[in-house]
Amino acid sequence: MKKSLSFLLISLLLITPIATFGQKGGFAEVKQLQSPQNPRLGFVIHGGAGVIKKGSLSPEKELEYRKQLEAAVVAGYKALQAGKSSLDAVEIAIRMLEDSPLFNAGKGAVFNHDGINELDSSIMNGKDLSAGAVAGVHRVKNPISLARAVMEKSPHVMMVGDGAEKFAAEQKIELVDPKYFFTQERFDALQKILKEEKEKENQKPKLQSLNGENPLLERMTETQRLSENRFGTVGAVALDKNGNLAAGTSTGGMTNKKFGRVGDAPIIGAGTFADNETCAVSATGWGEYFIRLGVARDISTQMQYRAAPVQQAADAALEKVKKLGGDGGVIAIDKFGNIGISFNSEGMYRAYIDANGKPVVEIYK
Repeated sequence: MKKSLSFLLISLLLITPIATFGQKGGFAEVKQLQSPQNPRLGFVIHGGAGVIKKGSLSPEKELEYRKQLEAAVVAGYKALQAGKSSLDAVEIAIRMLEDSPLFNAGKGAVFNHDGINELDSSIMNGKDLSAGAVAGVHRVKNPISLARAVMEKSPHVMMVGDGAEKFAAEQKIELVDPKYFFTQERFDALQKILKEEKEKENQKPKLQSLNGENPLLERMTETQRLSENRFGTVGAVALDKNGNLAAGTSTGGMTNKKFGRVGDAPIIGAGTFADNETCAVSATGWGEYFIRLGVARDISTQMQYRAAPVQQAADAALEKVKKLGGDGGVIAIDKFGNIGISFNSEGMYRAYIDANGKPVVEIYK
């Protein structure tokens, strides 16, 4: 009798969906534990956090975003269903987002202070902890593919600038004229910030906050402080049929960034991390804070040493970001296919495949 009861309880645990809730102000995700009825597949993507407030998008523009997110998440998931690897799924989806002018990566990348698009990307394989990253490239159409080439075709983890593009040419990675990345909306945002900077150039920058705000924000112009100009990234995390996890991230960085600034997106352990023993993570947000905290690796560490569920670990990591004065979000998936999505900004473009194999697309809290 006891054995029968134990078997029944275990069976119920395996097939019963678990509702996990994010931190206050976030949202809930329905998760499902691994079982024969729930194949070992999982896929989540994001298109940037903090970039949108409810009501600020026209219905037509919102539909455009939703269609692009759904197309990318479905394409990645179909790749998994066809037996492709988690790395393949991540690259497929991120390439689609890089090819869209809607997101701050690839085609839609923002401009730096000198009017140039500087692109960063990284990818990681949870199976063996191999990783590849590129930063500060100007002519690579799909930086995520170059990051994967760095991981698979070189002994290195990160390449930057001209050297990375030389390697891209050797690997037959598609290079484009820098004009390819021009979008009027991103260019106009830079011009507005440059104008505001010129108006303020004779003013002394405030070295510390006078009203409790983040002092870094106070040094920015009004337009530069807008979240859509401070950050925006695309990313994906996947679990394939062989139980292998992968994560990837790609970005154009911050509008008006100077001096070759690099954020968290190409930094393994900050913006991207994957380990088959724990989870795969892709982050988006104010990169300086994610680097200082090693956010992506922190989520994995909490799961490894504290046995924290993926959602709980993601929430805790984002709370640390918030305490330092930063904002942003993360997507994560654990080795059983349970997902965690957490953000402390107004919203985050995101999409995932639910327990029934259907795409779910969300933007706001």
